[in-house]
Amino acid sequence: MRTAKRKHQGSEKQGKRAASGSSADTWLYGVHPVLAALANPARIIGRFLITAQAHERLAGDLPAGGPTPRIVERGELDRALPAGAVHQGVAVEAQPLPAADLEVLVSGLDPKARALIVVLDQITDPQNAGAVLRAAAAFGAAALVTTDRHAPPASGAFAKAAAGALEAVPLIRVGNLVRALETLQSHGFWSLGLDGRAEHDIADADTGRRVALVLGAEGAGLRRLTRERCDMLARIPIATSVESLNVAAAAAIALYEVTRQARRA
Repeated sequence: MRTAKRKHQGSEKQGKRAASGSSADTWLYGVHPVLAALANPARIIGRFLITAQAHERLAGDLPAGGPTPRIVERGELDRALPAGAVHQGVAVEAQPLPAADLEVLVSGLDPKARALIVVLDQITDPQNAGAVLRAAAAFGAAALVTTDRHAPPASGAFAKAAAGALEAVPLIRVGNLVRALETLQSHGFWSLGLDGRAEHDIADADTGRRVALVLGAEGAGLRRLTRERCDMLARIPIATSVESLNVAAAAAIALYEVTRQARRA
């Protein structure tokens, strides 16, 4: 069930800051995030620390011509990273990825091809946001758009939860989420907001081939202006005994459904 689209007031370039939200170097840790960062030519790597055991295990996976690792004791690695970091014996200190611009990105997409962009409305937990990015990568999303404020930086915890997807899917930060949705709509994206109180199930959304999936924080959900800017709101039908789904779980279900519909469009 697809409702009529409203008129849009043009577009505006979005996403001026570095993808990390900071100019400071960031420690990335864990096997998948580190190997993905080392393989990404857009990443500038500084220190590369690895334990002897991890180096023996991963030597065949390290890219040729990459930075030379420094073999360290596990305790030194623990001290270099935030307390409790699950580093699996390997970490790199890396500069933030170059900032991506929303207008430039969508203008460069093939207008005849399927396209999917995930939009997060003030999701602040790095594990949740990272897990959403991982799901977005799994379903071929072209970008993840999030707010400049009230959103986690692309920290080691974020990258660990994303399991390497931070290097594969552009992370675009915008100052105004409503304007970002207007930009997407002006490029033919159908914006579908996930809302547990919506009238329609997501299976009835009929989204078409260009979709912006909009997700709000667990509990608070989408903000009012974000909801009003969406072309349609839909819900994932779940048992009444469960109040809500974790946002990463909801994202994975919704991404599967909109991808399935887009393939049939």
